Amino acid sequence: MTDLSPVDGSGAWDITVVSQPFTTGSEEVATAMGRLQHQARQHDWDYVVGLTELPLHDHEGNHLVVESDPDGRTAVLSLPALGGLRMHARARRAVRSLVDAMAGPKTDDEHRVALSQPRGRPRVLLGMVLANRPWLLVPGLKSALVAALATGAVATINSTVWLLADSLAWWRLVVATVVSVILVVAWLVIDGELWDRPDDDSPQARERSRMYNASTLVTLMVGVSICYVALYLVNLAWAFFVLEPGLMGSYLHAQLGYGDFFVLAWFVASAATVGGGLGSGLESDEAIRAAAYSKREEDRRGRLARDQPSR
Repeated sequence: MTDLSPVDGSGAWDITVVSQPFTTGSEEVATAMGRLQHQARQHDWDYVVGLTELPLHDHEGNHLVVESDPDGRTAVLSLPALGGLRMHARARRAVRSLVDAMAGPKTDDEHRVALSQPRGRPRVLLGMVLANRPWLLVPGLKSALVAALATGAVATINSTVWLLADSLAWWRLVVATVVSVILVVAWLVIDGELWDRPDDDSPQARERSRMYNASTLVTLMVGVSICYVALYLVNLAWAFFVLEPGLMGSYLHAQLGYGDFFVLAWFVASAATVGGGLGSGLESDEAIRAAAYSKREEDRRGRLARDQPSR
């Protein structure tokens, strides 16, 4: 929340920045606006602009970028609706426009910007995924990475693995890559209890859960894919360090070169990714959630989980 108050007639402003989590239910724009207006009355602020990492929607299910109250004193801006790319620049421009509109001539018209249905969902989804920062999944799953590296190191020097890698066509290697990533994502969702369930049976609640679940799956897919590429590079470097093409050729009864190490590392990366996914079971549920979600999203889900038994 940002309070913008004119200090004197010179046009200077006294700006206060307050950071606090929006609690469960604030995805409803009316709820979010009500809480911002309460803050404005409590602190005697002139104008309030709320920035949230939650997707906002109206009663018709449309995804909203921004909405301000009729008298122009309070506005809420959904950061995921900005699309995630060049977020800071877009947010600055949006806040500046909101302040100019609220400080200008007062009107009774409601200021609402909604995304069109065909492109609204992908844009909000991109913003939610980038807010989760999927690249942080790599250091967030230490046990999984250790298990994957150990699996890859052992598999690289195994002659049976050499035979399997040499016998597989390129399309089988592609299938192995896709399947290994999907298996790990599914295991993380199940083991970490990452699947979001609707608060009620309303269409808005179901749509909200679909968006959260989609952002979780895409976040995990991106994060696991980054892990896969990292494992491939490590396994490739290990193969070049410990193996000789002549040794592999004598076991396979074939003429092999250093180029075959790229195929071997590809196959080993798929096996190591699955092994790493199973190793993620050594992590606590909190560690998995912290790796998969942004801090505010993790807090939101934690509050929702604590509220469920009392319902």
